[in-house]
Amino acid sequence: MGLPLQPLALRLLALTFPLLARGFPDETLEKAAKSEGYCSRILRAQGTRREGYNEFSLRVEGDPEFYKPGNSYRVTLSAATPAYFRGFTLIALKEGKEGDKEEDHAGTFQIIDEEETQFMSNCPVAVTESTPRRRTRIQVFWTAPPTGTGCVILKASIVQKRIIYFQDEGSLTKKICEQDAAAEGTTDKPILDCCACGTAKYRLTFYGNWSEKTHPKDFPRRTNHWSAIIGGSHSKNYILWEYGGYASEGVKQVAELGSPVKMEEEIRQQSDEVLTVIKAKAQWPAWQPLNVRAAPSAEFSVDRHRHLMSFLTMLGPSPDWNVGLSAEELCTKDCGWVQKVVQDLIPWDAGTDSGVSYESPNKPTVPQEKIRPLTSLDHPQSPFYDPEGGSIKLVARVVIERIARKGEQCNIIPDNVDDIVADLAPEEKEEDDTPETCIYSNWSPWSACSSSTCEKGKRMRQRMLKAQLDLSVPCPDTQDFQPCMGPGCSDEDGSTCMMSDWITWSPCSVSCGMGTRSRERYVKQFPEDGSMCKVPTEETEKCVVNEECSPSSCLVTEWGEWDECSASCGLGTKRRHRMIKMSPADGSLCKAETTEAEKCMMPECHTIPCLLSPWSEWSDCSVTCGKGMRTRQRMLKSAAELGDCNEELEQVEKCMLPECPIDCELTEWSQWSECNTSCGKGHMIRTRMIKIEPQFGGTACPETVQRTKCRVRKCLRGPGLEKRRWKEAREKRRSEQAKKNADSEQYPVCRLKPWTAWTECSALCGGGIQERYMMVKKRSKPTQFTSCKDKKELRACNVHPC
Repeated sequence: MGLPLQPLALRLLALTFPLLARGFPDETLEKAAKSEGYCSRILRAQGTRREGYNEFSLRVEGDPEFYKPGNSYRVTLSAATPAYFRGFTLIALKEGKEGDKEEDHAGTFQIIDEEETQFMSNCPVAVTESTPRRRTRIQVFWTAPPTGTGCVILKASIVQKRIIYFQDEGSLTKKICEQDAAAEGTTDKPILDCCACGTAKYRLTFYGNWSEKTHPKDFPRRTNHWSAIIGGSHSKNYILWEYGGYASEGVKQVAELGSPVKMEEEIRQQSDEVLTVIKAKAQWPAWQPLNVRAAPSAEFSVDRHRHLMSFLTMLGPSPDWNVGLSAEELCTKDCGWVQKVVQDLIPWDAGTDSGVSYESPNKPTVPQEKIRPLTSLDHPQSPFYDPEGGSIKLVARVVIERIARKGEQCNIIPDNVDDIVADLAPEEKEEDDTPETCIYSNWSPWSACSSSTCEKGKRMRQRMLKAQLDLSVPCPDTQDFQPCMGPGCSDEDGSTCMMSDWITWSPCSVSCGMGTRSRERYVKQFPEDGSMCKVPTEETEKCVVNEECSPSSCLVTEWGEWDECSASCGLGTKRRHRMIKMSPADGSLCKAETTEAEKCMMPECHTIPCLLSPWSEWSDCSVTCGKGMRTRQRMLKSAAELGDCNEELEQVEKCMLPECPIDCELTEWSQWSECNTSCGKGHMIRTRMIKIEPQFGGTACPETVQRTKCRVRKCLRGPGLEKRRWKEAREKRRSEQAKKNADSEQYPVCRLKPWTAWTECSALCGGGIQERYMMVKKRSKPTQFTSCKDKKELRACNVHPC
């Protein structure tokens, strides 16, 4: 049974110690593993060595010889087919150190996939497997140490079955040194030239794995997408983007807006360093099953000079988050072409916007920061946030497969039989990936090439969509394009000269009237058959600077370059300008135009959903008590030229605060009553009624009865007279009581029950309402006493925010 909870690399590594070879129990193994200096014991353990055997390899993305302090690099440990490994150990040491002290280790590792990798419990600076099983590759991020560390040795051990492979030199050890401060700004991409021969053709396939199921936190349901893929195959002299570098304007527009137009322009400006521009369509929504929508793909070629490949695509909506590859090497050290590359991708930050969530409002980063991978500890509001600092779930995978080779190959290690057979297949044979539900006509013949010279052009063929049987399955394009060159310039022609693009025209030979101008190009590659190049390298044409050369004409410069098109998609205008060099000799005004405009057509506009910022917090209630209104707003993030947006940008709702205090209200005082005695001293009273009881902390009711003294004539002292007056007063009281009884029968008194208890609050938070009632106890002759009704009171409750 062994140690089921320990990594396989750790358990098998322990087998190399003589102590354990004697059959000590598991407890002894655990104590030995936890003893001091275990990290150094990993490095000193002796296992099987195979010098010069390259079935396993340790690689740092881009194969840099130098690292920039603080930058992050992707480290891959892989096995060549058909080899595999079950366990591994990966560690980074300062050069010349043994690893038995904490300060001997350099930089920090970051886990990418927790199902594959974990930190070693007995040596936390080392990375090992999570579960022992067959695998062919693992990946982690390594953050370079601070300035002054010097060279670093990345070392790996491989466990295959019960055998451990170590290499102090070769493919399982990588030495990478600190970049000098004087070299700051230079790239740390590979500096060695590619030694492969001929060309290779690859297919890039992008599999997005970003969905509400895999990344549920704050997932933008309506607007999630991947932008159009943009990239290229290029030389080491041109870098599209890199970790630790700064985003160009083209990268910024992809990162923030998902627009590839500027990026493509930047790539094409490096025409001598770029062989193929890589482009694939955007994906709306970001994820759909492969049986509904095929994964986007693009084909590209590489040669000895342009053997690197880079691309990027925006994860949208987002502040400036992307995924992609930077300077992926497709040329092997054995002078061949890589057969297949599989890379799992996590998002990276372009350093141009400081937003922290998918739909954060625009917030430019000033000054601009360097490109870096996102982490799970960036910000609590980040959708990738994990307070424990776990790894970010992968959002995409890219597969790059070699589909053909061309020309004589010079790699010294032969490919496997399947690969050779694939290369022998005709390159023109293409898989028909048209869905069965799409019915097309046959392809038309290819059109003539758009270039009549040996410059690159393209030709087109068309077909017609006759029927679409299933509207849920998209049908491919009805147009197909193919690169081409003019007659006599075919790639298969051994006598073909490969020419550079034309250099810009020279100035006109005259400053007034008609003259000539010229431009040149040079031979980039001479014919393979050794013949001479017969393609012209210089071209001349007529030019007119000033049509009239008279005293009334003015001298102007040649036209400048055209400005950028005014539209980013669809139809727009572009302008160019020239200046007046000399006004007319006769003093008249110059009539020559100094500005010229013409129409320009950009890629077709595609209507996309509005990109909106999240709703703001609700405003304060419009009142200080009782019922009022409150509002909230959001902003439009997508560019205006992408289409009209009809989504509401402001919302209004009712709000309820604690009820306003209600003060007591009273009627006016009644008239004073008669004096309560017929003679001598007495008193009289007056009253007033409560119209509205005080509520919600209102002013209490004052007195409702007032009493004052009164004096009637002096009382006589005779006993007979006193007795008579007492009788008269008694009769008067009886008479008044009888009158009241008669009035009571005509106008009955309204009798009410006590107030009921308050009902439960209508809401748990955010403001609710409670009610209580006072019901009529006795109501006689209601038609004559309509003011006798049930009473009801309201009050606010649970006003704290939710």
